[in-house]
This record gives sequence, structure tokens and C-alpha cells, in this order.
Amino acid sequence: MITNTRITAPAAPAEEKRYEEELARGLVAADEEAFAAIYRRWGSLVHTMATRLLGDTYEAEDVTQQVFLGAWHGRAGFRPERGPLGAWLVGITRRKIVDALAARTRRLTLIDSAGRDADATGPDETAPDRVLDRVLLIDALAQLPCRQREVLCMAFYEDLTQAQIAERTGMPLGTVKSHARRGLHRLRQAIEQPPVHDTGL
Repeated sequence: MITNTRITAPAAPAEEKRYEEELARGLVAADEEAFAAIYRRWGSLVHTMATRLLGDTYEAEDVTQQVFLGAWHGRAGFRPERGPLGAWLVGITRRKIVDALAARTRRLTLIDSAGRDADATGPDETAPDRVLDRVLLIDALAQLPCRQREVLCMAFYEDLTQAQIAERTGMPLGTVKSHARRGLHRLRQAIEQPPVHDTGL
């Protein structure tokens, strides 16, 4: 255990393996200083991987946070005999990126489905208003930050509770509540603002 010991990067390449093993022991022992050193050492790599594969800086930041939260909460599952700490973190990163891509696909599918439902509306007098409302909602959702949009889509379309959303996404419950509150506020602002009419100027 390396509690209360300042961790510094190795001075020579020969010390790399020993340094990584020291960080791994610190992680398993729940040493916060070791964990901070792990983030400094691999945070940039994780973020770069996520940005390259997702093509979205905000999503990459979310994935990076999830990777290190997952590493901290799942530290008891780290097995040095199966590979080094860096490789373990890369494995978590790949899984989180796959999850983010799957979530993106689900959101796009939900939006596409909502659009088809709107197109299939019957020709009654209220149909144009319903279609407009649906389009406004879809457009407002699409403009939300990734996490807020994901939380609200799960709540609206999958009828999940905030606790269920937290369990599915791995986000803390407080974070889910914050995303939901901010997302709803932005939706309300977007929907309630008066439309901009083309004056021809």
C-alpha cells in the first residue's frame, strides 16, 4: 500500500514496469493519490481514443469520466496476471466507447421513430399541430448536450426511473438528476420561445 507517499513519474524507462505495478497496487488499495497519478498518466490517452472513435469532444469527455469512475469502482476486479494496468484501462475505454455508440444509435432510432409516427398521423384537424409539436420536441432534444439528451430519452421513451437510468449508464444518481433537471429546463426554454418569422428582410 502506498498511502501518504507522493507518487512521481519514473525517471528512466527501466522503471516503467515497476512504477505501473506500484500504481496498480495503489489502485487496488483505494489510494486516492495513486488514482490521481493514474489519471494523469492515462487520462490523455483515454480521451484521445474516445475523441477519435466518437468524433465528439463532449461525448469523449463523458466517456473519459466513465472510464476512470469505472476503474475506481471496479478496482477489485483488476488482475495483474492478466495484463498491465494500462491495457486494463484501454479495455474499459473500448467498452465505454461501444456503450456510447450504442446509446447514440438508440437516440437516433428513437428520433427517427418519432418522426415516422408524426408522418403517419391521420388527416384530422389537430394533426398539423401534433406534427409541429413533435418536430419541435425532437429538434429541442437534438440540441441538448449528449448526457442531458440521453437521460431524457430514457425517461421519456423507455419510461425508466432516474435510479434505473443511473444503473444503466453508470452515472451517479445525483448526476442523472442534475442532467434531467437541466435538460428539462432547456427543453422548456426551447419549446416556449416564440417562433422566429421570416419577414423577408
